[in-house]
Amino acid sequence: MSTPRYADQDALVVENVVKRFNAASQPWWRHWFRRSTNGQESPNGASKPLKARRGKELITAVDHVSFTVKRREIFGVLGPNGSGKSTLIRLLSTLLLPDEGTVTVFGLDVEKNEMQVKRLINRVSVEAAFFKKLSPKENLLYGARLYGVSGAEADRKAREILKRLGLRESSYTSPMEDMSRGMQQKVAIARAFLTQPILLLLDEPTTGLDPRSKLEVQSFVNELRDVHDATILITTHDMNEADALCDRIAILDDGKIVAMDTPEGLKQSINRNGHAPTLEEVFMELTGKALVEKDDLEDFEPEKVLT
Repeated sequence: MSTPRYADQDALVVENVVKRFNAASQPWWRHWFRRSTNGQESPNGASKPLKARRGKELITAVDHVSFTVKRREIFGVLGPNGSGKSTLIRLLSTLLLPDEGTVTVFGLDVEKNEMQVKRLINRVSVEAAFFKKLSPKENLLYGARLYGVSGAEADRKAREILKRLGLRESSYTSPMEDMSRGMQQKVAIARAFLTQPILLLLDEPTTGLDPRSKLEVQSFVNELRDVHDATILITTHDMNEADALCDRIAILDDGKIVAMDTPEGLKQSINRNGHAPTLEEVFMELTGKALVEKDDLEDFEPEKVLT
């Protein structure tokens, strides 16, 4: 997909975005008024505080987050489980609406221009949804046609991508429900790369993949940027992946950005008594938390990764 009309614009601008859960429902006119005033509910710029539902605690998942991603940049978001990474991705992809602040994709507001934004983006999530009774081929051709890609072209590209990711030829026409989580993740990645979006949102895309497939995904990401002028935002728990791919990284903790810089700049921000710190050491220094919790390691099923 060529992008001449967007060449001089920032790919993604996130301004003071807040998302809360368990909030009491708002009247329909308040949402309409917020959209008509660019995310502000009052002339002085202060939003009316939300109230929690009865018996619930108001949870702020994304707390006044702001950043800008330049066109053709690979931007990483790191954070422990529960830090707000996936909520942020859902906000950027129009699946959730912000309670405060604005998000624009190549100058288009995600609330006011939702359908136009959807045509510019694609998203890979660790919990990707499919028609499980259908095969990868049927799922991919269906998704490609929604973006205007012809069936023949989509079939050719899908086979090429899945071959590089190590999916067996026989699996291409077998039901998705018979495939392991790792194999389904490969199909989700192929679905996103198939349409060559100009903004690709990757939410822990390599979770459940074997090392070779992880390297192929990284190769695809660089290829999308270098050949197709795509911009990529990626969340990941893999420090080596973040270090190798990302031009800049934001570290998210409790819904707030606690640091943002190039990988090298983040490493230089902490002192490690003469030896070069790793990104994981930077993360621990800034948040005091592990990237992957013990429960996640206990739930890990290596036999599915190797399937």
